[in-house]
Amino acid sequence: MQRSGQTDYIARDYVGDGVFTSGIEGPATGPDGALYLVNFAREGTIGRVAEGRATLFATLPAGSVGNGIRFAADSRMLVADYKGHRILAVDAGGKVSVYADLPGAHQPNDIAIAPDGTVYASDPDWRTGSGRIWRIDRQGQASILEDGMGTTNGIEVSPDGGRLYVAESVQRRIWAYDLGAGGGISGKRLFARFADHGLDGMRCDREGNLYVTRHGAGTVAVLASDGAILREVRLKGRLPSNIAFGGRDGRTAYVTLQDRGAIETFHSAVPGREHGGKQHPLRRRSSR
Repeated sequence: MQRSGQTDYIARDYVGDGVFTSGIEGPATGPDGALYLVNFAREGTIGRVAEGRATLFATLPAGSVGNGIRFAADSRMLVADYKGHRILAVDAGGKVSVYADLPGAHQPNDIAIAPDGTVYASDPDWRTGSGRIWRIDRQGQASILEDGMGTTNGIEVSPDGGRLYVAESVQRRIWAYDLGAGGGISGKRLFARFADHGLDGMRCDREGNLYVTRHGAGTVAVLASDGAILREVRLKGRLPSNIAFGGRDGRTAYVTLQDRGAIETFHSAVPGREHGGKQHPLRRRSSR
């Protein structure tokens, strides 16, 4: 494992207060190295941030509001449209199309893409405190994997593509599943539980550690692949909503803060499994 530097895991501002709305979410770094997020200045937009400067990249169709963002292998941006109950695709020029419809969805929230291209989406019903998980295959066909869960929110796939993580915000639980060859899930087990504060977006690094934004706690918890907490990164804001990796070496973490409408950043000792619009395989720890 790469040794941590003295400046690792220390948060600082990347984009200041109020540039994005309180619905700031996403985020994901694209093939151009820029950071993309939803709700730049107003709802229904996607912003692009390069070198700390935010600009408007795309406007979603009327009535659509984005949440989670990921980049597919063909470089298209996939966006969870929680008001339109679908997954949108946005090309490099900002043109928006429908990637998949999710009929009967509550509120498509976060999405994750497995190495084989399968898309997984969380779908919370905040009114009843319940939720479900969707699977969208490479042809854009959607099906429900599990219903009757808690308020499903953050969702992520392990670097080797063998495990799916799903967080329940209100219940403060993270579940782990085994992923099968056809994209199905099995072997559900409790991965982690927190005593307080909510859980929101999640991302893995290349060693399989899971970074979890703790909404209300103002931290990012870093969990090992066995669920043990390795560290908590203290943020300036109190309401982190999601996290992504980027930067030249993939070690820059970007965190969206809803109470600030801002983006904070810190360096990790390990690169993310996704950055620059690409996925990166599991990197085994060196033995010492």
